[in-house]
Amino acid sequence: MQNPYTSLPDNAFWKTAVAGRRPREINGLWNPKFEIKKEDVIATAGSCFAQHIGRALKVKGYNWHDSEPAPLLIRLNKEKSDLFNYGIFTFRTGNIYTVALLKQWIDWSLGKTTAPEEIWASPEKRYYDLFRPNIEPNGFKSANEALKSRQSTLKAIKRSLQKTDLFIFTLGLTEAWINSQAQYVYPMCPGTLAGEFDASQHQFKNFSFLEIYTTLTEVLDTLKNINPRMRFLLTVSPVPLTATASGEHVVTATIHSKSVLRAVAGELTTTRPDTDYFPSYEIISAFPFKGVFYAENMRNVLPQGVNFVMNSFFNCQDRVFGSQPELASINKPVAAATASAQTQKMADEICEDALLEAFKK
Repeated sequence: MQNPYTSLPDNAFWKTAVAGRRPREINGLWNPKFEIKKEDVIATAGSCFAQHIGRALKVKGYNWHDSEPAPLLIRLNKEKSDLFNYGIFTFRTGNIYTVALLKQWIDWSLGKTTAPEEIWASPEKRYYDLFRPNIEPNGFKSANEALKSRQSTLKAIKRSLQKTDLFIFTLGLTEAWINSQAQYVYPMCPGTLAGEFDASQHQFKNFSFLEIYTTLTEVLDTLKNINPRMRFLLTVSPVPLTATASGEHVVTATIHSKSVLRAVAGELTTTRPDTDYFPSYEIISAFPFKGVFYAENMRNVLPQGVNFVMNSFFNCQDRVFGSQPELASINKPVAAATASAQTQKMADEICEDALLEAFKK
């Protein structure tokens, strides 16, 4: 008897796609919607896991874009380059954990809204940009220097968006802290990495599905107006919350946050022909993989997990569109050596939210 299930492939059935396989044998989780060509200008931003996507693209010879390259002396020292947040994401913003923060950065860069001049001065007279609290580990010499640095990044973002063919964004969190008076969003709660917490001014916010979906739709439409050829690839970070201010257990808060973000990404992928979703979240965290890609703390993603995710990414592209020839790149040997060293470290080494553990009494 014929029915819609009789002609489906093996990967449509749990028995053949999952039950009969070891975790590392589960494959083909992604059917890419469009081909990513090596000459495409690619921008990456978002939660900490996005840095691995950008790094892997560079190693494979893809045209990953660095909008604000480090000065030469810093560029030659990879440790110092990472310390000052160069070459981590396309934009030198640090981690962008929420969609609201992404919209804020893009609106500032395009002049749609004006960035506040909120700079925090430490007792040691060092100055910190609360929207990039970890960008200069020892702070700036003056508030004016901090604001000028931010303006340079905003100009770099605008230039970059005008030439970007593929924008990859990794959704990380639904939880955030906002300024209750001006309604702008912080990347971290003031008083953690920098600044001073003021309960009358700083308000916790856990964004809902509708809020995130609406905001991300606005962001994608804005980017499309800047550059009509731009396409989007969404991912969800598999890294659990370090801490939650929701009042829930951190496990349930994590599942809630990731579920909302995954649902937003899925809905946009279904409704927008220019948007796709890559399942890095599922490859690491779905229960058939039995947590084999997490370290003992069940939070850090092991290097072999990062490699498995990115191999899946490229294998799925090759399966659907065929392999692409290598492109000559003067930076490729350096990039490859850098990636080899970096994959020996944990996946959230440059994640501001990981520092919240220091506040556990």
